[in-house]
Amino acid sequence: MPRDLDLLPPDTSHRLLSLLDDARVPYRLIPHAPEGRTDLASELRGHPLDQAAKCLVVRVSTGRRSRRYVLAVVPGDRRLDMTRVRELYGGTDAAFAAREVAERLSGCVSGCVVPFTFHPDLELVVDTALLAHDWIYFNAARLDLSMALPVPAYVTLTRPRTAPLATPPLAGVLGTAAEVHQVPRA
Repeated sequence: MPRDLDLLPPDTSHRLLSLLDDARVPYRLIPHAPEGRTDLASELRGHPLDQAAKCLVVRVSTGRRSRRYVLAVVPGDRRLDMTRVRELYGGTDAAFAAREVAERLSGCVSGCVVPFTFHPDLELVVDTALLAHDWIYFNAARLDLSMALPVPAYVTLTRPRTAPLATPPLAGVLGTAAEVHQVPRA
């Protein structure tokens, strides 16, 4: 997909788009108003919430003075289960990484972390439920730009570790944020 690279600074967004272009992977860019919340970004992009890739940087303590950082990617309609992440990595504790650490490791500001890792100290793990779709959607390392990417291409490029990481879908979540916020008429 041709685009004007001069509009993008040499950052994670540019790196991601270059990776996809170099691999000749089909994708769709979706410009929208700046938004970092998964439910609201999904509404702006116009897709079901369970197709959104919610990306969370987690610190897993693996010993007294050792830890590892994990980029956990779950469907947008679910919450990350920290116990599952801790157990998956044989840790003693798991918690969200400090914002500064998450932004440094992901190369993204909070709210637009991509489901790719470009840092050697950040391991990628993806919830298996997210991979059941044909396409996934996520902010493209910018709050005002999102991307739709075919799941097979995503898996080929990232070769993620996969595991059930999330809680069951959130009660009352019907698909898009628009549906979630609708009030039934009397």
